[in-house]
Amino acid sequence: MPTATSDIGLVGLAVMGQNLALNIADHGFRISVFNRTASKTDAFVAENPNTPGGLVGFAKLEDFVKSLKKPRKVVILVKAGTATEAVIDELAALFEAGDIIIDGGNANWNDTIAREKRLRDKGLRFIGSGVSGGEEGARFGPSLMPGGTMDAWKELEPVWRAVAAKVDPKTGKPLEGAAPGKPIQGGVPCTAYIGADGAGHYVKMVHNGIEYGDMQMICEAYDLLQRLLGLAPATVGDIFAQWNTGVLDSFLIEISAAVLKQKDSVTGRPFVDIVLDTAGQKGTGKWTSTSALDMGVPAPTVAEAVFARCISAIKDERVAASKILKGPTKKFSGNKDELVKAVHDALYCSKICSYAQGFQLMREAQKEYKWTLNFGEIAQIWRGGCIIRAAFLQKITEAYARDAKLANLLLDPYFRGQIEAAQDNWRRVVALGAEFGVPMPCFSSALAYFDGYRAERLPQNLLQGQRDFFGAHTYERVDQPRGKFFHIDWPDPKRPQLPM
Repeated sequence: MPTATSDIGLVGLAVMGQNLALNIADHGFRISVFNRTASKTDAFVAENPNTPGGLVGFAKLEDFVKSLKKPRKVVILVKAGTATEAVIDELAALFEAGDIIIDGGNANWNDTIAREKRLRDKGLRFIGSGVSGGEEGARFGPSLMPGGTMDAWKELEPVWRAVAAKVDPKTGKPLEGAAPGKPIQGGVPCTAYIGADGAGHYVKMVHNGIEYGDMQMICEAYDLLQRLLGLAPATVGDIFAQWNTGVLDSFLIEISAAVLKQKDSVTGRPFVDIVLDTAGQKGTGKWTSTSALDMGVPAPTVAEAVFARCISAIKDERVAASKILKGPTKKFSGNKDELVKAVHDALYCSKICSYAQGFQLMREAQKEYKWTLNFGEIAQIWRGGCIIRAAFLQKITEAYARDAKLANLLLDPYFRGQIEAAQDNWRRVVALGAEFGVPMPCFSSALAYFDGYRAERLPQNLLQGQRDFFGAHTYERVDQPRGKFFHIDWPDPKRPQLPM
């Protein structure tokens, strides 16, 4: 019978699971691992015999559970949905009161809410934790977003704080240099308690939605520069690398520069030129947009990023349409350097608006689900480890430090100043896209969001009149208190009117 010596356990030894297990072991925690295919467990443990904390593999789930110190803590990193549900049920049958199950997959927050309640009713504790950073982040320091009860978090906290990415306490920049067996020492961990039940997975979902927007906006910048200026991919990569030294400093700009400068090993051509222009997606961007629609929160930039992937997927249809539908054929004759600067500003302004939408969505979600979210802390834990890590997030952290109840990032003095300084270039770029037939759904939607948010009066007065006409939906009046509704008994325009 196994002796209960392990500090934590992990189920699921795909790449993410293996890397996170090694990260945990590197920080001195003894970890038990289990995979349905026992040979995979044996091979993994055999390949990593000298980790500081120690890896212990088990062929039977019962023995795996018995090897854990109480209260037992097990991280699940298997495919979201039915696979996760099956593992939860198996563990729950073997666990005792107070034991903790941690789902580190990309679960839907509604599933997490239901699972937390179901397990709580059985005396067990459940944490739904977002894990961002991909395979590299899991190995050397991800951004971790745990949701559940505070007492469950306190049990997990020493492990999560140890393995999370670290940032410099003064600059907020990620600390680098981690290697196998040599984790980062010091720094501020990129993890914090997010809130009750599904809060952690919800915040991770919003992170992914923002990620969709960031990626699409970078693609739009690349597309405009190559189409209007005829720049080679490597040249655009050099421009992005330069941008990465300023306000756009981020992981996604960094890797975009690298991708654009990469050559195909088979043809020698630029790598991006041989990649088919059809993008996949796993659903979290769609979840973000659906949640925004359900709660009536304007988040058009994330939605447009999702739709951009959708339209890319109908490649054959687009190829056929390109032979029939014609757009502008004119050539750009403006100043190259001015256009590059304008596209930079358009990307930055659009990015600000996209993040503003994401934080507005989280603000509404905390009302809907009765969470208490710390937005400054969320921005802090996104500064390192995660896919959207960027210098820009330090400014969001500072914005919420100035005003924890900030209604919208656009109202913060710093971001307001940035938009005021750059919006002329932003507008010029969106206009150029329309003029030259270059699709820019995220740049355009972000600008429309900005103009809509700053508008004292919008044309929905006419829309509400239309609704009252055809459906008796009522309307409010500008000369009466809010919440007081009126209706006109509209005449049927096709019905003859009797003389007065």
